Amino acid sequence: DPPPQGSLLYLDALGVAFPRALARRGTALLHWTPGCPHASAGWPLPTLYCTPAAAGALPSRAAALRVQLLFALRQRALHVLEAGLAAELRDALVALRTEWPQLAQELALGRLSPQPGLPEGVRDQLQALLSPDAARAAELRAECARGFEGIVLRLWPQLEVVVVTTAHGAERLYCDSLRRADCQGLPFYCPFYQAAGALLGINLWPVEPAPRFLLCPDWAFCEFQPCLANEEPRMVLLDELWEGREYGLVVTAQPGEYRCRTGEVLKVIGFHKQCPMVEPVRRESQTLSVRGESIPEEQFCQSLCRTLRMWPGARLIDYVCVESSLLGDSSGPCAPHYEVFMELQGLRDLSEGQRYKLDQCLQEDFPIYKSFRFKGSIGPLRLHLVKPGSFTRLREALGSPTPMPRVLHEEQLLQLIQESVIS
Repeated sequence: DPPPQGSLLYLDALGVAFPRALARRGTALLHWTPGCPHASAGWPLPTLYCTPAAAGALPSRAAALRVQLLFALRQRALHVLEAGLAAELRDALVALRTEWPQLAQELALGRLSPQPGLPEGVRDQLQALLSPDAARAAELRAECARGFEGIVLRLWPQLEVVVVTTAHGAERLYCDSLRRADCQGLPFYCPFYQAAGALLGINLWPVEPAPRFLLCPDWAFCEFQPCLANEEPRMVLLDELWEGREYGLVVTAQPGEYRCRTGEVLKVIGFHKQCPMVEPVRRESQTLSVRGESIPEEQFCQSLCRTLRMWPGARLIDYVCVESSLLGDSSGPCAPHYEVFMELQGLRDLSEGQRYKLDQCLQEDFPIYKSFRFKGSIGPLRLHLVKPGSFTRLREALGSPTPMPRVLHEEQLLQLIQESVIS
C-alpha cells in the first residue's frame, strides 16, 4: 500500500492553497485505471469525487473518460478537476468539443446513450445515478456554441485548480496546450512524483508554476547515479546529493524487489529541511540516437516547437518519433534517420521546404547531429502528418495510463500510427 503520509501531505497542501478544494463531491476525476475506480496517485479517496465508481471500471478508456465527463458536467459547483495524466483531461475535452450536443441531450433527458465499450450492466448501474437536468443542458449548449477558448472555467465557474499527477516530460505538451485554450485562467498542480510504480516524492508548493518534488526518505529505497562525465560510476544515497547536479534514478520500491533502473534523470534544485527537492529533466528511453548522437526528448521538443513558429497558422496537437531501425525493410536503403509523425491543426499539408525546416533546426541545435548529416551517416528526417484523433487511439492502445512515449519502440504501435498517415 502507498504510504499514508502521501495522501495526508497532498490534502494538506491542496487545502491550504485552495481552501474550497476539499468540499465533498467538489472534485471530478477524469482518469482510467482498470480495476481501480477511484484512484489518486494509487490510493482511494472516494468521498472527494462526484465521479461514480462504476465509471472507472469500464473496459474502454474512451468510454470511461466520456462517462466521467458526463458526471462532471452534472456538477456545476466543482472546485477541482483531477486527472491522472494531462493527456486524459485533454482527451475528455476533445470529446466535449465533438460530442457536446449528445452530452447535452443526455443531461436533459437523464439518460445514457448506448456507447461502444459500455456494458449493459454497468450502463444500468450508472443510469440509476442520473436524473434530468434541462437547465444544465441548456447552459452546456449555450457555452459550447460560444466556442471552446476558456470553456472549462465557463462550464465550472467555481473551479480553483486542475490537478494532474504528471505534468513534466511528455505531459508538458498537453498541460501547455490546455493552459492556452480550454483551461485558460486556471492553475495546474502536479502533487506527486512516481517512478517504477512507486511514490517517491511530493510537491508541497501548489501555486508554483513549475513542479518541484520533495523526495521522502522512507517511501522507497532510492539510489542515484551521478550524470557527470568525470564522476566515477558509483551509486550515491539521499544524503550525498549535491544541489545543481543531475542523477539517474534507481529504485527498490518494496522489500524483496530487485533494484530497478527507472531511466529517469533528476536534477537537485535545492533542499527543504535537509531533504532534497528535485525536478525530472529527461527520460533516457526517450532519447533519439541512431549513431550515438543522443538527442533528449525535451530538447527535440524545443526544436520542434521552434520549427512550428516557421509554419504560419500551424498548431501542434501531438507527435511521436521513430528511429528508422524499427521500420525494417520499409525504410529502404537510405542511411539511418528519424521519422516523425505529427498531428497539426491549422495546416492541411506541408511543402518539402517546410518539412525540411525541422531537420534544419535539429542541425542548428545539435552540432553532432549536423556533423553526422554532413557526412551522410545520418539521413534526412522524414515528417508525416496524421489524421485527427490518431493519438487518442494510440493512447487507447497503450493500455495502462502511462505518459506518452515520444520515441516508439514497439512495432504494433508504429503500425497503428502509420495507418493514420494522410501526408
